[in-house]
Amino acid sequence: MIFPLEQLVEFKDNIYEITSAASRRAYQLSKVNGEEVEENDGKVVSLAAKQLFTKEVEYRIEQE
Repeated sequence: MIFPLEQLVEFKDNIYEITSAASRRAYQLSKVNGEEVEENDGKVVSLAAKQLFTKEVEYRIEQE
């Protein structure tokens, strides 16, 4: 899978938040190294972005 650029361009919310969420999710995926990662040729960043844009994985900002 390639990085979902079209969804990124159309994204209307805070780009910093989703970039941070994608980075954290990619880190999680790289640590688990599960079947999804193998199916995506080890490309954790594109997989993380896809999961966030399709709302397969959701994120929230924690307030301190």
